[in-house]
Amino acid sequence: MTHYRDKVVWVTGASAGIGAALARVFARDGARLVLSARRLPQLEETRASCLALGAAAVLVVPLDLEDPDAHGAAVDHVVAEFGRIDLLVNNAGISQRSLAADTVLEVDRRLVNANYLGTVSLTKAVLAVMRRQRSGQLAAVTSLVGHIGTPMRSSYAASKHALHGFFDSLRAEVWRDGISVTLACPGFIRTDVSVNALSADGSPHNVVDRGQANGMDPDRCAERIVRGLRKGKAEVWVGGKEVFAVWIERFMPAVYRVMAKRIDPT
Repeated sequence: MTHYRDKVVWVTGASAGIGAALARVFARDGARLVLSARRLPQLEETRASCLALGAAAVLVVPLDLEDPDAHGAAVDHVVAEFGRIDLLVNNAGISQRSLAADTVLEVDRRLVNANYLGTVSLTKAVLAVMRRQRSGQLAAVTSLVGHIGTPMRSSYAASKHALHGFFDSLRAEVWRDGISVTLACPGFIRTDVSVNALSADGSPHNVVDRGQANGMDPDRCAERIVRGLRKGKAEVWVGGKEVFAVWIERFMPAVYRVMAKRIDPT
C-alpha cells in the first residue's frame, strides 16, 4: 500500500519501540517523515532504517514534550522544510510502575506534563497548520489503560484517560475542517516501556514486565495502527487477550472491578 506516499507524517517517540516501528511502516509507504524524540543518536538510527525502506525524505527534529515552549518552533521548522503536515502521530510518553500511595507528587506531575500536556501542546501547534490546509490527521497512541485502570499505573492511566477526553472532544470540533482524529490503544507490546517507566521516586523502573516480554511484536502493532489510520478509524485497539478487559469493563464494570484487584501488575 502507498496510502501515505509523499505525505508529510510526523511521528513522536520515534527513537525506539512502537514509534520507530510506526516510522518504518510509513517509510515503506513512501512518506516524507518527521522523526522526533529526545534521544538524537537513536533517532538517527531510525532515520537510516527509514531511508533504506523507501521513505521519500526524513527530517529529524529532536523534541522534548516536557518543553512546550519549543513546540511552536519545531512546527515552524517542519513547515519550512516540507510546506505542510498531513499526519501527526503523538506516540511519545512515559509509563509508571509504582503504588499511588508511594508515588511522590513530582512523578505524577511529570507523567501529566509529558503524556498529556506535552501532547496537547504539540497537537495545538500542528492543528493551526492543518486548519489552514483544511485537511490532516491527528493521532495519539494512548493505551488500553486509557479506558481501564490497573494497579501500579495510577497516574499513567490518568494521563491516558485525559488524552481520550481531549481527543474525543477535538474530533467533534475539527471534522468540518477536514481533520480526522484517531486514538490508538495498545496493550502489551514488546518494548522497553516498563524498563523506562518511572518508579515511586522518579527513578527508572529498569525491569521488563512479563506482560511486555510476552507481548505483541512492535512491528505487528505498528502495522495494525497504520491500517486503522488508513481507514480513518476513531479508535484502534491492539494487543492480545488484554483487549477483552476493555469490553468487560464497558459491559460488566462490577466484574472488571473484581478482576482489577487480582491483576498481576508486573
